Amino acid sequence: MVFRTLLLSFLLFPPLWSIEVGIDRLFQPEFIHLIQGKKVGVATNHTGISSAYKKTENIFIEENKKGTCSLICFFCPEHGFRGTEMACVAVENEMHECGVPIYSLHGTTRRPTDSMLKGLDVIVFDLQDIGCRSYTYASTLFYLMEEAAKKHIEVVVLDRPNPLGGEYVEGPMMEDSLRSFVGYINVPYCHGMTIGELALFFHKEYHSTCSLHIVPMKGWKRSMHFQDTGLMWMPPSPHIPTDMSAFFYPTTGILGTFTSFLNIGIGYTLPFQIVTAPWMDAKRFASHLNKAKLAGVHFHETWIRPYWGPWKDAVCQGVQVIITDPKQFSPMKTFYLLLSTLREIYPSKTLAAIKTLPPDSLFFKVCGTRKITDILQKEEHPYHALLDLHKEERQAFLEKRSAFLIQDY
Repeated sequence: MVFRTLLLSFLLFPPLWSIEVGIDRLFQPEFIHLIQGKKVGVATNHTGISSAYKKTENIFIEENKKGTCSLICFFCPEHGFRGTEMACVAVENEMHECGVPIYSLHGTTRRPTDSMLKGLDVIVFDLQDIGCRSYTYASTLFYLMEEAAKKHIEVVVLDRPNPLGGEYVEGPMMEDSLRSFVGYINVPYCHGMTIGELALFFHKEYHSTCSLHIVPMKGWKRSMHFQDTGLMWMPPSPHIPTDMSAFFYPTTGILGTFTSFLNIGIGYTLPFQIVTAPWMDAKRFASHLNKAKLAGVHFHETWIRPYWGPWKDAVCQGVQVIITDPKQFSPMKTFYLLLSTLREIYPSKTLAAIKTLPPDSLFFKVCGTRKITDILQKEEHPYHALLDLHKEERQAFLEKRSAFLIQDY
């Protein structure tokens, strides 16, 4: 009877460690040759963590002491080595308590310099991406790959889940003229790829010449959202506190770059979960949005007083985005509905905000296209036109993408 109970418990509640991420597998016989006996630089931060909750930095420090490899330095991205810095804030170089330098790739330079790369045989990359083109961890990887190629340094990417899953592909593509640190490769805004798959895509499509190796996950399924994995979520940045934040970021994040006429929860307790302003009518806005009956989401009337950021100390009203079914929820459809509704019921404010956007604005760089504002200016009811934006290009991407999806899961 006890055995049957234990067996049933195991089947209903599988162990959290059933999924292995790249750092779990790197030191196994199949992959250890990638770093064994080599001088290593590790690009990581607090999000680099094993399925057994052990930090990637500590794993390498221990392996360095054992003589498995020589740990030469760490590299850290935007938000810093401990994830304490806000978006766009410069991060300084520092010294790790173990005695090796931590080089910032979001300070005076976003690319590793010759002195940072001196003496390295291999760079190991282990950061938790959030599945959106504009999140800069992927750009940091691409910059590392480009600079490593010049020095004949190998790059090893330790794969991690896409928190949105590996099947959700939606949003605008990127125009080459808008290529930047917040959009370095032409993939849909939500691309449905893991960081390892993005590395493979970049390597081939952008003609990277570095020696690239991927340490894949084991046990991950493309249908999984992060909460399905049993892995521990470490906030990649201060405003991505939970795994569900990865859904809210593409839903409202672009609106946050649109103009300061909105507050999307940055400077309040609900980052990326709300769309508010002092001039809004919460009931009208919520009612209009809910009439669309978009699957997996409800728009709840809300009032806030931001602590800082847009409309600091002012009473704002609008909606809170409530995800009722993550499997049906579409961040990009929700974003387009929010944007379309703003255009329909607050046309003068929306169009005035568009006119203030400079050609090189962060809004255009994050969107990856200027066609969104063209649609907003031409269409009084732009939702379906926004949905159709780059539809054919996304289909072409999906066909191309299939060659880069890792099968060893």
